[in-house]
Amino acid sequence: MKKMSRMQELLEIMAKLRDPETGCPWDKKQTFDSIIPYTIEETFEVADAIERKDWADTRDELGDLLFQIVFYSQLGKEQGEFEFEDVIGAICDKLTRRHPHVFGKKDADGNPIEKPDWEGIKAQERTAKAASDSPLSVLDDVPNALPALGRAAKLQKRCASVGFDWDSVGPVADKVQEELHEVMEETLMVDVDQTRVDEEIGDLLFAVVNLARHVGTNPETALRKANLKFETRFRQIETKLRENGKNLQESQQDELEMLWQEVKRDEGNKPV
Repeated sequence: MKKMSRMQELLEIMAKLRDPETGCPWDKKQTFDSIIPYTIEETFEVADAIERKDWADTRDELGDLLFQIVFYSQLGKEQGEFEFEDVIGAICDKLTRRHPHVFGKKDADGNPIEKPDWEGIKAQERTAKAASDSPLSVLDDVPNALPALGRAAKLQKRCASVGFDWDSVGPVADKVQEELHEVMEETLMVDVDQTRVDEEIGDLLFAVVNLARHVGTNPETALRKANLKFETRFRQIETKLRENGKNLQESQQDELEMLWQEVKRDEGNKPV
């Protein structure tokens, strides 16, 4: 008898977990909507493991993320909408369609006849997908559920694909300065309008994301790294204080700033 593949084994495990009679009570009561938070959490755990270069943990977290896809596929199968093979087929077709320079026809010398045009092909897909009575926008399929930084970058990139963009980094940096100035104007008002402050902070963040995009930086990844760097430095300050028999509450601001600079100097002196 042919040995079952591990992928088929996983699909059968999922089916058993959802069995109406003998399945797991928790798994049986889940819906598409209820497992969304777990999918998002697993995605971030994959990113965290990769950033820590913990490859054993990365393997495990990827397995957890794959399980989320299998879970959705089982729900789709139960509702008669789609199943796992359809999910696999859809991504295979999409990747082949979007890479004509790899999978398309070649000339006599083996060179691709069609050139890479990722955004152009996606635009064609959006046009074909749009209902005839629906307004068509280049922003139609940018998901609302994306993290705000990532969605800002995707909105900007989509607009840039149709020419709505600055052609150099200078004006983008100027826009960041302009938005920062407007934030300070609002915060220094005699009667501060918090709604206006929030709006201007949002504009500043959007401008910073645009700057990141123009210099080839992923803003979400950059901020995650900045968070990690800050956390590492702050923990070192706490360690230095404990070594001196003190804590944060007993320390003055100038002492904490001195320790912060000391930690930064220590980083610079580490061997590469």
